[in-house]
Amino acid sequence: MNGYGLIAAASTVLLQLSINTAYAQAQAAGSEESQTATRTEHDLLGDKQVPADAYYGVQTARALENFQISGISMAYYPEFVQAFAMVKVAAARANTRLGAMKPDRLAAIEKAYDAVMAGKYRDQFVVDWYQGGAGTSANMNANEVLANIGLELTGHKKGEYQYLEPHDDLNMSQSTNDSYPTAIKIALLLRNDKLMKELSRLAVAFHAKGNQYLTVPKMGRTELQDAVPMTVGQEFHAFGSTLDDAVAMLKDSEKYLYHVNMGATAIGTGINVPKGYPKIVAAELAKLTRKPIAPAPDMIAATWDQTGFVAYSSALKAAAITLSKISSDLILLASGPRAGLNEIDLPALQPGSSIMPGKVNPVIPELMNIIAFRVIGNDAGVDAAAHSGQLQLNAYEPLEGLSMLESQQLLMNGAGTMRAKCVVGLTVDEKVLAHYMETTVGIVTALNPVIGYEKATELANEAYKSDKGLLEIIREKHVLSEQQIKELLDPVKLANLDTSKYAKYGAATKAASTGTYR
Repeated sequence: MNGYGLIAAASTVLLQLSINTAYAQAQAAGSEESQTATRTEHDLLGDKQVPADAYYGVQTARALENFQISGISMAYYPEFVQAFAMVKVAAARANTRLGAMKPDRLAAIEKAYDAVMAGKYRDQFVVDWYQGGAGTSANMNANEVLANIGLELTGHKKGEYQYLEPHDDLNMSQSTNDSYPTAIKIALLLRNDKLMKELSRLAVAFHAKGNQYLTVPKMGRTELQDAVPMTVGQEFHAFGSTLDDAVAMLKDSEKYLYHVNMGATAIGTGINVPKGYPKIVAAELAKLTRKPIAPAPDMIAATWDQTGFVAYSSALKAAAITLSKISSDLILLASGPRAGLNEIDLPALQPGSSIMPGKVNPVIPELMNIIAFRVIGNDAGVDAAAHSGQLQLNAYEPLEGLSMLESQQLLMNGAGTMRAKCVVGLTVDEKVLAHYMETTVGIVTALNPVIGYEKATELANEAYKSDKGLLEIIREKHVLSEQQIKELLDPVKLANLDTSKYAKYGAATKAASTGTYR
């Protein structure tokens, strides 16, 4: 298992343990016979016992009882927890600057923020991503945990909300309807840089292979039929270039996440928000994220409109489609090895069959296809959720957030695995390629300027009828001299290869080919 797999596996185990523990605590707190130490908290529905050692409160406890659905909690994606902490501290700073919050409350929230950003208390963000209520449970989980952390770090006990209150302080000048989508956007932005880096490293690895085999001629194919010659280098540089484009699209799609509706509160009218708050809180978020976060120009529209999520999810899907196409090509080029194309050899990673001895499968490109299919499905989920809101709010943002965060994670891990386990160790069978070049009729197009279209057509027909290679017939009929044939097969001429355009990949691709690129 590589580093990506170990990290993912460890994260999954830890998260599942935290979810199971939280659920057990909630069940115990709800049982009259439970001996677990509890504290009493109160909300709209009345009193409820909450585990005494829990940093979450009454509304999170209710959510734990109501939404045991997927086993994927808020904490599964650490950047989402960090994003929520950023939202809360930015709001507190803005409120304090405007005189709405007392400085001692801000100081407590700052302490809680620092602790969460340091990776502490993450197991307290326990609400399942699958939840009704447009993210209210997640928002209150964040409010309650940060409040109780702040209380403890300033010398108070959990639940002593007279000193720091989840609603009045952590949710000041906010609603779930602005803080929750903003947290999702921030989390996506924090992770997008990591995703782009992994995809860029994969692109560099493909460019490295392109330079390694830059002048090796091969047959290009259209509709799986021999077309015209190209070089292996051109083919692999094209793989790299499409991934460069995918990275550029992801970067461009960030702009649809920069506008936030902080200060919109419930529906965009800004009820209970001090004047000047939207600009100040956005500026604080810009400092924290180092991204150009700005207030949405129309808060009412921004509170229900999902265009930003749809656009970014589409960019994720585009990257997935590109990776799937490349993966399918690698599978086809590696097919055989005796009864297929067998143009490339992929690293042998594991036995391929429980019944067929000696079989090795292209498991990494297959894995990448599975990832791509999931990302495409996630995008369909985002689209469905985006158009299903009613009037001034969309209640299905939890699905959108989870879908995009999962897509990011899969693409990050998949790109890293594909680079390290597949592309770096990939080799080309030049003997097979040379055989195809000798026997194909596809190079006939290159003869048009030399002998004319009619004569070239005659030679092509004879080659097909006689089951001979075109070069074999050319030699038999003395159509061209060996020197002319050599010039004809010169990859620079044959494929219009401009080696200068690939020089820029030299230093990086040399490192990438050995797996040492960082």
